[in-house]
Amino acid sequence: MTQPTDKTCRTLEDRVVLVTGANGGLGEEFVRQAVQRGARRVYAAARQLRAWDDARIVPLTLDITKADDIARAVASAPDCDLLINNAAIAPEADVLLQPEEETRRIFDTNFFGTLNVANAFAPVLGANGGGTMLNILSVAAWISIPTAYAASKAALWSATNGLRMALEGQNTQVIGLLVGMIDTPMTKNWNIPKSSAASIVTQAYDGIAAGALEILADDTTRDLKSKLNTKGEELYPWVHAQLRALMAS
Repeated sequence: MTQPTDKTCRTLEDRVVLVTGANGGLGEEFVRQAVQRGARRVYAAARQLRAWDDARIVPLTLDITKADDIARAVASAPDCDLLINNAAIAPEADVLLQPEEETRRIFDTNFFGTLNVANAFAPVLGANGGGTMLNILSVAAWISIPTAYAASKAALWSATNGLRMALEGQNTQVIGLLVGMIDTPMTKNWNIPKSSAASIVTQAYDGIAAGALEILADDTTRDLKSKLNTKGEELYPWVHAQLRALMAS
């Protein structure tokens, strides 16, 4: 029997990719760049099917909060060796001091939904040489933004690092992509500097090929990571001041 090829730390040439939240913004860019970089097949998974202009792109219906959808996605993509966990929500009115059901709704997508997809596809990646799992995180995981979105991304950051250890025995490369504001429909109401979706995806795919475990995709994220060992009495007042200035702009 032919042994599966190790597909960690590789370019996208001849790989099979599945992208969640594929229909717009960052997800669409992940799909298009995968094809441009030579992927053999790209499963474009989203709640609503859409037409694509390349036969290598296979639309999949996937609401990551629904167990049946996840099971069907696994059955439809048994050849996947690169999972991009991109789907997330960031409601405009989101605050920590909100009704519990809204916070749960956000966690159901951003944390539990993503973790359930990761768990479901882990055996698929293992069967296909180990493969790669890329989780889209946020610099919000490290700062004091008082939203359920930020809390959900902090939880996913921790889970991403845990998944890396849990899956190392099957040779799965687990990567966290951390980034600040990206110029997508999700951030259209924020009048501040933003990274392009193209630049973020380029760094992500370059990082996969280089064997990265964590990708810091903009200057804001890199700067904050360098400050995380600062004494709390200095770090958090500084972070709060930065946030106040941002919200006032």
